[in-house]
Amino acid sequence: MNLRTIAATAVGACMPLLLVFGQDPAAPPAAEKKERPKRPPRPGVSTPGVKREMSTITPAAVFPVPGTPDWQVMTEDAVWVSNGPKNTIHRLDPKTEKVVAAVEVGKRPCSGLAAGFGSVWVPVCGDKALVRVDAKTNQVTTTLPVGPANSEGGLTTSPDAIWMLTDIKGTLSRIDPATNKVAAEIAVAPGSVACVFGGGSIWVSSPEKSVVTRVDAKTNAVLDTIAVGPGPRFLTWGAGSLWTLNQGDGTVSRVDAKTGKLVTNIEVGLPGTGGELAFGDGFVWATVFQIPLSKIDPASNQVVKQWTGPGGDSVRVGHGSLWLSNLREQNLWRIDLKQL
Repeated sequence: MNLRTIAATAVGACMPLLLVFGQDPAAPPAAEKKERPKRPPRPGVSTPGVKREMSTITPAAVFPVPGTPDWQVMTEDAVWVSNGPKNTIHRLDPKTEKVVAAVEVGKRPCSGLAAGFGSVWVPVCGDKALVRVDAKTNQVTTTLPVGPANSEGGLTTSPDAIWMLTDIKGTLSRIDPATNKVAAEIAVAPGSVACVFGGGSIWVSSPEKSVVTRVDAKTNAVLDTIAVGPGPRFLTWGAGSLWTLNQGDGTVSRVDAKTGKLVTNIEVGLPGTGGELAFGDGFVWATVFQIPLSKIDPASNQVVKQWTGPGGDSVRVGHGSLWLSNLREQNLWRIDLKQL
């Protein structure tokens, strides 16, 4: 999710020849401009009638966030988005549809946002820390000396704790919001990077091992290790299931919470780095560059709509809308769910 570039506009094939022949032979050669390798096109789905262009969506509001608007989280009266190069998180007001605060949190906020216990929790990669921000005052209240295992991951909250992967070797840390200290460390699969709470459990993804680890949120006991699609990274919870976005082949895996078994791997066509997953309004929503939005119906385990074009990076549903971070466009869209 955090490898971000700004796409360059292509030029005509004949242009370089015109420039070469127009140069002064005695002049020193122009410095070569290094271009980032272009991301190969993502295939998306091939189901007839499913694909459409992003230009068919008209946002209800556009919030300018100069920099790289990235991870999101919802609180009771706000939407929060992180901004790595600015060392900030931004507070968006759904009522006024304005950016109302920018909170400095430390060097390079990364690896998701979480909300709970009256706070927004911000992993900071540059400082290898976890920052707690008061959701009412917009003030940093605590900086915990524990950092995320990976910049492209995620953290979560349960009714009585905050959970974050803190070591790429496979350490899930349980943090007590009353003391702001690590209360327990649970060994999970190596290479684990993200977690989500659902159904009384903490679900942890390991792209390295292509598995999800299920941890009891009360006892800290590891309950299951479940093989899913290749390279699972981002997670969401909904419809009695755990969902993973698999970077290895671009599928989304569904794991039934009652049985702890893989139900299916859904073809979504979103392979490669980046992306995110969210549940809301009865659907699973996926986002990546090139294909900013995919809508998956849990009733059929199929992609029912998929939008292609510029935009995308992080997605959340809340306050009666879908919220889409458009990192390269330096803004965040609020979209009426009826339009989707």
